[in-house]
Amino acid sequence: MSETTMPAVEVSQAHEGELVSYELAFHVLPTVAEGEVGSIVAQLKSIITSHEGVVTTEEAPERFELAYDIVKYLEGRNRKFSSAYFGWVRFTAPAASVEPINQAVGGVKDILRHLIVKLSKAEEAHPFYFHEALDLPPVQAVDLDEVVAEEGEEVEVTDDVAVTEDESGVEAK
Repeated sequence: MSETTMPAVEVSQAHEGELVSYELAFHVLPTVAEGEVGSIVAQLKSIITSHEGVVTTEEAPERFELAYDIVKYLEGRNRKFSSAYFGWVRFTAPAASVEPINQAVGGVKDILRHLIVKLSKAEEAHPFYFHEALDLPPVQAVDLDEVVAEEGEEVEVTDDVAVTEDESGVEAK
């Protein structure tokens, strides 16, 4: 993407001045003291509001182990991080404000990584709270072959589609 153009999706779906809903997800460096993480979030929200954005909801960052190490160039050398504080902020803003917000957030030295995504209407209505989901009990995987075999039907699984066969013919589930 060039510095002077907006992605085609943004141009086609947002009219001049129309507010669009976005989510800024971010990792704060684990070297930041826990008591200072709130000031980083305040700085991010300030960036959003200074670019015509309105913060609508947020999930406060909490520290957790990353799925893989992230390398960031800091203080003259590459450093690996295996944990970070993760949080997100949802906001509405004109589509033209997203790129300046993205660049300003990228300039915050205590941010390990960030991402801004445009929200669908369903995502706007039902925010996903990451830290709450981590506290839920794990979901058990179910072997579809075993479930159908217990009910006495034959099953053939192809391309993640279960097809059962009975006296009347074939049904897709």
